[in-house]
Amino acid sequence: MVVVAAQKNKTTATAVLLSAGSGTRFSGSSHKLLTQIFGKSVFAWSLQNLLEAEFQQIIIVTGAIDLSDEINKATANCSNNQTDLCVVENINWHDGMASSLQCGLAEAQRLGANSVVVGLADQPAVKPASWRRVANSQSPIAVATYNGVRGNPVRLHAELWPLLPTTGDEGARNLFRSHKDLLEEVACDGSGQDLDTTNDIDVLSKLLSK
Repeated sequence: MVVVAAQKNKTTATAVLLSAGSGTRFSGSSHKLLTQIFGKSVFAWSLQNLLEAEFQQIIIVTGAIDLSDEINKATANCSNNQTDLCVVENINWHDGMASSLQCGLAEAQRLGANSVVVGLADQPAVKPASWRRVANSQSPIAVATYNGVRGNPVRLHAELWPLLPTTGDEGARNLFRSHKDLLEEVACDGSGQDLDTTNDIDVLSKLLSK
């Protein structure tokens, strides 16, 4: 397969925020994406950071819970009103993250995107600059790194989408292993720390206070 990277300034990547999972390992009183940190939900932190990255198009993939109120709050508090925001529901969210990724890719294809930058809504410390740096990569695969450790977001050129899994929680990791020659690691500030258990709340609070 020959993959040609998108030319700079030719077509802007479309951002995809995966927000569909049930968060079963999280034992808090509410869904983990609704957990409040400094008066704002984890989801709102993640979406506001993404909105401030100033993508032309953002796709939010929902599923296990209704996030419409949180989306409205996040967009109301953001000065960037130039983004086309599309919300799609993954009715098969229980099949794993791969099904949510496929849902986002299908919408990106419908919108005519030639690449996507994919992030997770339970990672609120990913900064707008990190989204932009990964989006600006000219490699077919670009992966954010934090202190040398790979994380999210991840940029994927459209010619690679058919190689991504359709079930399970593997995401794009197999693609990284099989196409190392197409991959660029992009050093980013911030953190890819996710909210997996209640113990992570304190960690994220410290990160978000910086």
